[in-house]
Amino acid sequence: MNKYIVNRDTQGIVWFTINRPEKWNAIDYDVMDGLLQTITEVEKNEDDRVFVITGAGQKAFCSGGDLSVFQNLQTVEEAYKMLSKMGMILYKLATLSKPTIALLNGLAIGGGCELATACDYRLASRGSRFGFVQGKQGITTGWGGASLLLERISIDKAYHLLMTGDINSAEDGKEIGFIQHVLSDDDLKRNCEEIIANEFLHTTKVVKAYKKVVIRKWLATGLKERMLEEIEECSALWVTDEHLEAVRKIMRKE
Repeated sequence: MNKYIVNRDTQGIVWFTINRPEKWNAIDYDVMDGLLQTITEVEKNEDDRVFVITGAGQKAFCSGGDLSVFQNLQTVEEAYKMLSKMGMILYKLATLSKPTIALLNGLAIGGGCELATACDYRLASRGSRFGFVQGKQGITTGWGGASLLLERISIDKAYHLLMTGDINSAEDGKEIGFIQHVLSDDDLKRNCEEIIANEFLHTTKVVKAYKKVVIRKWLATGLKERMLEEIEECSALWVTDEHLEAVRKIMRKE
Protein backbone atom coordinates (compact mmCIF):
# COMPACT_ATOMS: atom_id res chain seq x y z
CA MET A 1 0.00 0.00 0.00
CA ASN A 2 1.29 3.43 -0.96
CA LYS A 3 2.06 5.58 2.07
CA TYR A 4 0.72 8.64 0.29
CA ILE A 5 -1.58 9.30 -2.65
CA VAL A 6 -1.42 12.25 -5.05
CA ASN A 7 -4.45 13.13 -7.18
CA ARG A 8 -4.94 16.03 -9.58
CA ASP A 9 -8.43 17.11 -10.65
CA THR A 10 -9.71 19.19 -13.54
CA GLN A 11 -10.02 22.28 -11.32
CA GLY A 12 -6.27 22.40 -10.79
CA ILE A 13 -6.48 21.10 -7.21
CA VAL A 14 -3.70 18.76 -6.14
CA TRP A 15 -4.75 16.40 -3.32
CA PHE A 16 -1.95 14.91 -1.21
CA THR A 17 -3.30 12.22 1.12
CA ILE A 18 -1.15 10.64 3.82
CA ASN A 19 -2.23 7.03 3.45
CA ARG A 20 -1.25 5.41 6.73
CA PRO A 21 -4.54 5.15 8.65
CA GLU A 22 -3.24 2.22 10.69
CA LYS A 23 -0.51 4.58 11.99
CA TRP A 24 -2.87 7.53 12.44
CA ASN A 25 -1.25 8.93 9.28
CA ALA A 26 2.13 9.39 10.95
CA ILE A 27 4.98 10.79 8.88
CA ASP A 28 8.04 8.67 8.10
CA TYR A 29 10.88 9.27 5.63
CA ASP A 30 8.86 7.99 2.66
CA VAL A 31 6.04 10.44 3.36
CA MET A 32 8.60 13.23 3.78
CA ASP A 33 10.12 12.46 0.39
CA GLY A 34 6.69 12.25 -1.25
CA LEU A 35 5.65 15.57 0.24
CA LEU A 36 8.85 17.28 -0.92
CA GLN A 37 8.54 15.86 -4.42
CA THR A 38 4.90 16.92 -4.73
CA ILE A 39 5.53 20.44 -3.42
CA THR A 40 8.34 20.82 -5.97
CA GLU A 41 6.05 19.61 -8.78
CA VAL A 42 3.20 21.90 -7.75
CA GLU A 43 5.55 24.88 -7.75
CA LYS A 44 6.65 24.15 -11.32
CA ASN A 45 3.37 22.95 -12.87
CA GLU A 46 1.32 25.89 -14.18
CA ASP A 47 -1.87 23.79 -14.22
CA ASP A 48 -1.66 23.16 -10.45
CA ARG A 49 -3.61 25.97 -8.75
CA VAL A 50 -4.20 24.82 -5.16
CA PHE A 51 -2.44 22.25 -2.96
CA VAL A 52 -4.50 20.35 -0.36
CA ILE A 53 -3.06 18.01 2.28
CA THR A 54 -5.27 15.56 4.17
CA GLY A 55 -5.19 12.13 5.80
CA ALA A 56 -6.72 8.80 4.84
CA GLY A 57 -9.73 7.54 6.80
CA GLN A 58 -11.78 9.47 9.33
CA LYS A 59 -9.70 9.21 12.50
CA ALA A 60 -6.63 11.30 11.82
CA PHE A 61 -5.23 14.07 9.69
CA CYS A 62 -1.72 13.38 10.94
CA SER A 63 -0.31 12.27 14.29
CA GLY A 64 3.14 13.72 13.65
CA GLY A 65 6.37 11.82 13.28
CA ASP A 66 6.34 8.03 13.28
CA LEU A 67 8.01 7.18 16.60
CA SER A 68 8.37 3.53 15.61
CA VAL A 69 10.92 4.84 13.08
CA PHE A 70 12.30 7.91 14.83
CA GLN A 71 12.80 6.27 18.26
CA ASN A 72 16.10 5.00 16.87
CA LEU A 73 17.54 8.52 16.74
CA GLN A 74 19.90 8.47 19.72
CA THR A 75 22.17 11.49 19.24
CA VAL A 76 21.64 15.23 18.80
CA GLU A 77 23.14 14.98 15.31
CA GLU A 78 20.80 12.16 14.26
CA ALA A 79 17.79 14.02 15.63
CA TYR A 80 18.78 17.26 13.90
CA LYS A 81 19.19 15.52 10.55
CA MET A 82 15.62 14.22 10.64
CA LEU A 83 14.05 17.31 12.21
CA SER A 84 15.74 19.79 9.88
CA LYS A 85 14.82 17.68 6.84
CA MET A 86 11.12 17.92 7.67
CA GLY A 87 11.44 21.49 8.92
CA MET A 88 12.79 22.65 5.57
CA ILE A 89 10.03 20.75 3.77
CA LEU A 90 7.53 22.72 5.87
CA TYR A 91 9.36 25.96 5.03
CA LYS A 92 9.11 25.05 1.35
CA LEU A 93 5.41 24.34 1.85
CA ALA A 94 4.84 27.63 3.66
CA THR A 95 6.57 29.59 0.89
CA LEU A 96 4.91 27.76 -2.01
CA SER A 97 3.67 30.36 -4.49
CA LYS A 98 0.18 28.79 -4.65
CA PRO A 99 -2.54 28.53 -1.97
CA THR A 100 -2.12 25.60 0.41
CA ILE A 101 -4.80 23.98 2.55
CA ALA A 102 -4.65 21.53 5.44
CA LEU A 103 -7.94 19.60 5.40
CA LEU A 104 -8.23 18.22 8.92
CA ASN A 105 -10.35 15.09 8.80
CA GLY A 106 -9.62 13.94 12.35
CA LEU A 107 -6.90 14.17 14.97
CA ALA A 108 -3.93 16.46 14.29
CA ILE A 109 -1.35 16.36 17.05
CA GLY A 110 2.35 17.11 17.45
CA GLY A 111 4.04 17.29 14.09
CA GLY A 112 0.61 16.97 12.47
CA CYS A 113 -0.21 20.41 13.87
CA GLU A 114 3.09 21.71 12.54
CA LEU A 115 2.22 20.40 9.08
CA ALA A 116 -1.17 22.08 9.24
CA THR A 117 0.39 25.34 10.45
CA ALA A 118 2.70 25.46 7.43
CA CYS A 119 -0.36 25.70 5.17
CA ASP A 120 -2.10 28.98 4.33
CA TYR A 121 -5.52 27.70 5.38
CA ARG A 122 -6.79 25.11 7.84
CA LEU A 123 -10.23 23.62 7.21
CA ALA A 124 -11.52 21.05 9.68
CA SER A 125 -14.38 18.61 10.07
CA ARG A 126 -16.58 19.18 13.11
CA GLY A 127 -15.15 16.14 14.86
CA SER A 128 -11.53 17.14 14.31
CA ARG A 129 -9.22 17.91 17.21
CA PHE A 130 -5.75 19.37 17.32
CA GLY A 131 -2.97 19.90 19.84
CA PHE A 132 0.68 20.87 20.09
CA VAL A 133 1.40 18.03 22.53
CA GLN A 134 5.18 18.00 22.14
CA GLY A 135 5.80 19.58 25.54
CA LYS A 136 4.14 16.61 27.22
CA GLN A 137 6.76 14.42 25.54
CA GLY A 138 9.70 16.41 26.86
CA ILE A 139 10.46 18.26 23.62
CA THR A 140 9.46 21.40 21.77
CA THR A 141 8.01 21.63 18.28
CA GLY A 142 10.70 19.93 16.20
CA TRP A 143 9.89 20.98 12.65
CA GLY A 144 9.78 24.75 13.15
CA GLY A 145 6.09 24.74 13.99
CA ALA A 146 6.23 27.27 16.82
CA SER A 147 7.86 29.85 14.56
CA LEU A 148 5.22 29.18 11.92
CA LEU A 149 2.41 29.36 14.50
CA LEU A 150 3.53 32.83 15.55
CA GLU A 151 3.01 33.91 11.93
CA ARG A 152 -0.57 32.58 11.91
CA ILE A 153 -2.18 33.69 15.20
CA SER A 154 -1.52 36.17 17.99
CA ILE A 155 1.39 35.57 20.37
CA ASP A 156 -0.78 35.06 23.44
CA LYS A 157 -2.96 32.44 21.76
CA ALA A 158 0.04 30.68 20.22
CA TYR A 159 1.81 30.66 23.57
CA HIS A 160 -1.23 29.09 25.24
CA LEU A 161 -1.44 26.30 22.66
CA LEU A 162 2.27 25.53 22.98
CA MET A 163 2.57 25.77 26.75
CA THR A 164 -0.53 23.79 27.71
CA GLY A 165 -0.24 21.07 25.10
CA ASP A 166 -4.02 20.74 25.30
CA ILE A 167 -6.05 19.01 22.60
CA ASN A 168 -8.67 21.40 21.25
CA SER A 169 -11.83 21.10 19.19
CA ALA A 170 -12.20 22.44 15.67
CA GLU A 171 -14.59 25.08 17.02
CA ASP A 172 -11.96 26.21 19.55
CA GLY A 173 -9.48 26.47 16.70
CA LYS A 174 -11.83 28.67 14.71
CA GLU A 175 -12.43 30.95 17.67
CA ILE A 176 -8.72 31.74 18.00
CA GLY A 177 -8.15 32.04 14.24
CA PHE A 178 -6.11 28.86 13.81
CA ILE A 179 -8.84 27.21 11.73
CA GLN A 180 -10.62 29.25 9.06
CA HIS A 181 -13.64 27.02 8.43
CA VAL A 182 -15.34 24.18 10.31
CA LEU A 183 -17.01 21.88 7.79
CA SER A 184 -19.74 19.28 8.11
CA ASP A 185 -18.45 15.72 8.15
CA ASP A 186 -20.71 14.37 5.39
CA ASP A 187 -18.52 15.20 2.38
CA LEU A 188 -15.33 16.98 3.36
CA LYS A 189 -13.82 16.91 -0.11
CA ARG A 190 -16.87 18.53 -1.71
CA ASN A 191 -17.06 21.13 1.08
CA CYS A 192 -13.38 21.90 0.60
CA GLU A 193 -13.92 22.31 -3.15
CA GLU A 194 -16.73 24.78 -2.47
CA ILE A 195 -14.49 26.87 -0.21
CA ILE A 196 -11.83 26.91 -2.92
CA ALA A 197 -14.37 27.91 -5.59
CA ASN A 198 -15.73 30.73 -3.42
CA GLU A 199 -12.50 32.12 -1.99
CA PHE A 200 -9.79 31.64 -4.62
CA LEU A 201 -11.27 33.86 -7.30
CA HIS A 202 -8.06 35.54 -8.41
CA THR A 203 -5.87 34.40 -11.26
CA THR A 204 -2.74 32.41 -10.50
CA LYS A 205 -0.58 35.46 -11.24
CA VAL A 206 -2.45 37.59 -8.70
CA VAL A 207 -2.22 34.85 -6.05
CA LYS A 208 1.53 34.53 -6.64
CA ALA A 209 1.96 38.28 -6.31
CA TYR A 210 0.18 38.34 -2.96
CA LYS A 211 2.11 35.32 -1.76
CA LYS A 212 5.34 37.15 -2.59
CA VAL A 213 4.30 39.92 -0.20
CA VAL A 214 4.10 37.39 2.63
CA ILE A 215 7.35 35.69 1.65
CA ARG A 216 9.19 39.03 1.55
CA LYS A 217 8.08 39.67 5.12
CA TRP A 218 9.33 36.23 6.18
CA LEU A 219 12.66 36.78 4.46
CA ALA A 220 13.03 40.13 6.21
CA THR A 221 12.23 38.64 9.62
CA GLY A 222 14.39 35.54 9.13
CA LEU A 223 11.66 32.89 9.37
CA LYS A 224 13.87 30.15 7.94
CA GLU A 225 16.67 30.94 10.38
CA ARG A 226 14.22 31.08 13.30
CA MET A 227 12.84 27.70 12.34
CA LEU A 228 16.33 26.20 12.19
CA GLU A 229 17.20 27.63 15.63
CA GLU A 230 13.99 26.12 16.99
CA ILE A 231 14.94 22.78 15.44
CA GLU A 232 18.38 22.92 17.09
CA GLU A 233 16.75 23.37 20.48
CA CYS A 234 14.44 20.41 19.91
CA SER A 235 17.38 18.27 18.79
CA ALA A 236 19.07 18.86 22.15
CA LEU A 237 15.88 17.94 24.01
CA TRP A 238 15.34 14.85 21.86
CA VAL A 239 18.08 12.90 23.63
CA THR A 240 17.11 13.86 27.20
CA ASP A 241 15.90 11.19 29.59
CA GLU A 242 12.50 12.88 29.83
CA HIS A 243 11.83 12.56 26.10
CA LEU A 244 13.30 9.08 25.72
CA GLU A 245 11.11 7.84 28.57
CA ALA A 246 8.05 9.49 27.03
CA VAL A 247 8.77 7.72 23.76
CA ARG A 248 9.16 4.38 25.54
CA LYS A 249 5.77 4.85 27.22
CA ILE A 250 4.12 5.65 23.89
CA MET A 251 5.70 2.64 22.20
CA ARG A 252 4.57 0.31 25.00
CA LYS A 253 0.97 1.38 24.38
CA GLU A 254 1.13 0.56 20.66
